[in-house]
Amino acid sequence: MTGGQVTELVVFLILFGLVTVLGFVAARWKAGDGLNHLDEWALGGRRFGGWVTWFLVGGDLYTAYTFVAVPALVFGSGALGFYALPYTVVLYPIVFLPVLRLWSVSRTNGYVTPADFVKGRYNSPLLALLIAITGIVATMPYIALQLAGLESVLRTIGLNGHGLLGHLPLFVAFVVLAVYTYSSGLRAPALIAFVKDILIYLVIIVAIVYLPAHFGGWSHIFDQAATTLAKKSPTTGKPAGSILLTGTNQLQYATLALGSALALFLYPHSVTGVLASKSRNVIKKNMIALPAYSFVLGLLALLGYVAISAGVKPLVNGATGKPDTNTVVPELFAHTFPSWFAGVAFAAIGIGALVPAAIMSIAAANLWTRNIYKAYLHRGATPAQEARMSKLASLVVKFGAVLFVIVIDPQFSIDLQLIGGVLILQTLPSVAIALYTRWLHAWALIAGWVVGMGWGVYLLYTIPAATGKGHFGGSALALGKLSIIGWHPFGTSTTQIYVGIVALVANLVVAVVVTAILRAVKAPQTPDSTLAADYHAEEGDPLRTPDQALVG
Repeated sequence: MTGGQVTELVVFLILFGLVTVLGFVAARWKAGDGLNHLDEWALGGRRFGGWVTWFLVGGDLYTAYTFVAVPALVFGSGALGFYALPYTVVLYPIVFLPVLRLWSVSRTNGYVTPADFVKGRYNSPLLALLIAITGIVATMPYIALQLAGLESVLRTIGLNGHGLLGHLPLFVAFVVLAVYTYSSGLRAPALIAFVKDILIYLVIIVAIVYLPAHFGGWSHIFDQAATTLAKKSPTTGKPAGSILLTGTNQLQYATLALGSALALFLYPHSVTGVLASKSRNVIKKNMIALPAYSFVLGLLALLGYVAISAGVKPLVNGATGKPDTNTVVPELFAHTFPSWFAGVAFAAIGIGALVPAAIMSIAAANLWTRNIYKAYLHRGATPAQEARMSKLASLVVKFGAVLFVIVIDPQFSIDLQLIGGVLILQTLPSVAIALYTRWLHAWALIAGWVVGMGWGVYLLYTIPAATGKGHFGGSALALGKLSIIGWHPFGTSTTQIYVGIVALVANLVVAVVVTAILRAVKAPQTPDSTLAADYHAEEGDPLRTPDQALVG
């Protein structure tokens, strides 16, 4: 470890220690009647106002991995990496009204998870179970992606050991995270998010002003990126990428942006941030203001081109012996900024991993507790027992994610995130559409989920890695590879599309067709535990228990 790396490590540890203290202090911040209830431990008492929700939801959606992976994708493939910009721009108009309805019906009926809502809306234990399992499975790799971002920083600082020893610093960091999350619940990441965002904004302002001037200006940076990306890869014999979209990836870009926008607020951790808000008005203001983060994301994405111009090479992962593209931005900072400021930048990325990882683990634990443990293993569980189980489950989820990152190759981690999006998109008919209509039949939704999930996973399996071998090598499928019972409607087309959209369309078609058939034969519909007024309830309106009303 060099002298500069020692300085970086000291600054990193000081700031990491600060947020650790805040994590434990958070147990007494905005405290209600104690943390022995899911409303308090997992949702902060549903009392977060505008500023807290801004930092919490922003810290939840704009993760450390976003700050590491998006520039890394731009570094490796060029323009395609900018899909994150239109995705986060169209996201908020799409979800503005649905999340308001979800907040109202969840507050009125005491729902904590999306599967709670599905259970109340359709009174179908099987459908609710499928939604819960999907949420947990899709969230696990997302948590692991935060670890990949944190590990990229630790490796750059010099903590890049071999084998399992190389993961030891990460394990220590997440032991600390696990302890204060267990103690403080959602209040811990909500409070730490203030520090995380302040550091991120500081670093990106300095980076976007200083780095272009240091490397010859934006015109030179773009020219050099275009030249470098146009060179043929020795592995594939094709150019690595382009600063402009090509004929084969324009559809992929558009469908990836749309699919990601539809998927983001279906994730249980996104729902957790929304349900913690104290009123519909708070959510409205945040949906209007949160796109400001997209501006920052665009600036961060440009750092991928800056790294090309700077001649940055990905650091070799000591644990796997392979180059880790996640280290591109940390390496750029380490070789350009003074050591003390590089330490600040690394702390911003590292702390940025802790906030979403904590929220995600809480959300996944709630799904296990409310929709599996209480629904099938201990139906008479008290609120205190629910809270205790969720705390324990959050520990299991965190350490499961640590094991997950140990066995995967971080080089493909952005594809894992997009694969998770394919899975969570299959809950859209049961969660998002159900907020507006009960026309779709519960059994039709189950059939649609089975087809969408099965076909989506199969298509993902058929996609090889960049080497042309293996499976689950990404989420982009050539239209020529798309077959329907042996029929290839697009011939041999090499134009690519996001698998998530293909699977979702299949899901919706099956759900609509099966519903029409069931309605034609007058199949009975399950009762609805929610009322029309529940979807418009405001702060201060009376609460209901799910058994107060059943309407067919």
